[in-house]
Amino acid sequence: MYDFAVFWDWIGFGVRWLHVITAIAWIGSSFYFIALDLGLNRDIPGPADGEEWQVHGGGFYHIQKYLVAPERMPDHLTWFKWESYATWLSGAALLMIVYWVGGELYLIDAQKADLALWQGILISAASLTVGWLAYDFLCKSGLGERPTLLMVLLFVLLVAMGWGYNQIFTGRAMMLHLGAFTATIMTANVFFIIMPNQRIVVDDLKNGRTPDPKYGKIAKLRSTHNNYLTLPVVFLMLSNHYPLAFATKYNWIIAALVFLMGVTIRHYFNTRHARAGNPTWTWAVTALLFLAIMWLSTASMHDPLEEAEAQQLTPYEQKFAAAEGFEEAHDVVLGRCSMCHAREPVWEGILWAPKGVLLETEADIAQNAQQIYLQSGVTHAMPPANVTYMEPEDREAIVRWFRNAGL
Repeated sequence: MYDFAVFWDWIGFGVRWLHVITAIAWIGSSFYFIALDLGLNRDIPGPADGEEWQVHGGGFYHIQKYLVAPERMPDHLTWFKWESYATWLSGAALLMIVYWVGGELYLIDAQKADLALWQGILISAASLTVGWLAYDFLCKSGLGERPTLLMVLLFVLLVAMGWGYNQIFTGRAMMLHLGAFTATIMTANVFFIIMPNQRIVVDDLKNGRTPDPKYGKIAKLRSTHNNYLTLPVVFLMLSNHYPLAFATKYNWIIAALVFLMGVTIRHYFNTRHARAGNPTWTWAVTALLFLAIMWLSTASMHDPLEEAEAQQLTPYEQKFAAAEGFEEAHDVVLGRCSMCHAREPVWEGILWAPKGVLLETEADIAQNAQQIYLQSGVTHAMPPANVTYMEPEDREAIVRWFRNAGL
């Protein structure tokens, strides 16, 4: 079973790689078409709503946009949908690998909610569906004609979800799930609204009917939402690598400010692409929001060591703490790792535990058993450059302990 830990880590890496690749494709095409639409030259004769000349890769491109549809259906039509679908599917797979299969470590915070793992997984899955239904209801109500108010209510919904996640999940899981919640809205916009509306227009053209412009208007509203939500989603997906973002009781407020930063950043670029001015004030607002995030990030990151030592071990932690060789491995970790992976690190230049991983108490070490095995037993990734001189026999002790646990 210990070899499965290596196999599973590589599976996670592979799915993460796929997720990044598909996300690049989706975000790239999304940003390109928003910039293209805003920058079109609309002072042209003919039925087209606008055109743009572009140069790239040694060639010139002449692009025209029809607000509803051209007079006839072209022989070749490229649809942009699989980038979105593949990003969501790979992201969902990665969420299951890290936060469902690894839920004992990364999903449920026992100090916040006394839930079984299956209950946490159920909340994880259900929340994504409920979020889409709530958002879709708002868009289909009369608020669809009041886009600014709709955006404000969407922001309120996202903040409420961040707060709610933080009442149950670990800070890391809260950030990731809020990103998944937002990404689900974005992909569902493509699957349930944008693509079906485009198919209606195409079908009208094929059958000689005049397409109704309302379908394009609805699709554009959802595309605009996706445009403003993209940058916060990227931040939330990266946040699990930065404990300053997630390991504080104010992490849900940090997430809320990130959504506001997404608005200010995209507003600047959208305005520039539309040749509607140069709103440099957004730079100052973005900087102030980021400074506020930096200030909030250091508040109450971890429980004091005394409280952590007094906490009862979870069943998952007990399995590793009871395994033969735990005491020896425990001493190795304390002697070689805890000076950095502490609530108050003593290694010069280290102010916060790397990636928020704490290795001071029995519970800390038992909880992070698999990562200790992979990082310091199977590989020599930790300590970095072996600065604390972890000996080969120390690494062997870690491997024996993990294998004795039979997990």
